[in-house]
Amino acid sequence: MTRSSSPSVRRSRGRPALPLDRILDTALELVREEGAEALSMRSLAQRLGSGTATLYRHFANRATLISHVVDRIFAEVELDPRALAETGWDQACRTVAQAMFATLGKHREVAPLLIEQTPTGPNAMVLRERCLAVLLDGGFPPALAARAYATLARFVLGFAIQLSGPGDDADRERVSTHFHGLSPAEFPATLAVADSLPIPLEDEFAFGLELIIDGLRGLRVD
Repeated sequence: MTRSSSPSVRRSRGRPALPLDRILDTALELVREEGAEALSMRSLAQRLGSGTATLYRHFANRATLISHVVDRIFAEVELDPRALAETGWDQACRTVAQAMFATLGKHREVAPLLIEQTPTGPNAMVLRERCLAVLLDGGFPPALAARAYATLARFVLGFAIQLSGPGDDADRERVSTHFHGLSPAEFPATLAVADSLPIPLEDEFAFGLELIIDGLRGLRVD
């Protein structure tokens, strides 16, 4: 007797695979709308109208997903490789840091994801390679070149994370008013510089970057 094939016992082929670009675009959309902490395999699958099994075809776990999302952002860092190689190490560091800061400024909510792991995706690796090559060619020994790039990257990240926090015009006005209203007897130094406070985040970034470059200049081997 021949056993018939009943629909009730046939194996399901499962959900169709989703394109990686669509998944990453949706992940970035989720982070922009709900914050970095909201990104998970389950929340992303729900946003896509799919199941987590579909995501596991692309990513082994959440850490792998984050690595891809972060590297998607690094792909947007605009740098001219030839110009970077031809410039001095100090200008190269300045250019890389400013480009990274500008890119993360466009994706403010994504910056906290960089805290979870060191970026090792292909785009992040190319950016690191170019900057390290300039530092090595500029006379930095390997250990110092590595530390110089790591410090620059952490510096950029620290400021980029602040971009996602309070800092609008209303808040700056509130802080300025508070400083100007302090007691001259208790806070004479603060009152003396009150006209310059609070310092815009972009100005703090530029000033701090110059301090780092000046410090590296003193450590560089001639």
